[in-house]
Amino acid sequence: MKTTILASVVLATAMFYAPQSLAFDQSMSLRICEYVSINDKKRLRNYLKSNKVKIRSIFDSVQCNGSNLLEFAATSNALDVGEYLIGKLPVKTVTENLAAIKTSSAHLAKVANERIK
Repeated sequence: MKTTILASVVLATAMFYAPQSLAFDQSMSLRICEYVSINDKKRLRNYLKSNKVKIRSIFDSVQCNGSNLLEFAATSNALDVGEYLIGKLPVKTVTENLAAIKTSSAHLAKVANERIK
């Protein structure tokens, strides 16, 4: 009897468990893109914290108008958010996106070059 109840509890827990990558959905992506487009670093940080999500873990999966977050920040002239993203992303990722940043924002390109050094 105890084994049946225990097995049921374990099975129910496994069914309702959603890892962080699966829990990330379109509404979260939309909200993040919105905060980037209006250059609201404070709201972006609070939203990421409240959902226990890190920029590094979602950077590859979030696309805003067909661009990644860093390119979108550069084209939207979101300098505060762009600097925040450059500081939180790995140097390798910043290096890979440097060419796209240079075409859209000289300021963010300068910050990215300083981060790479």
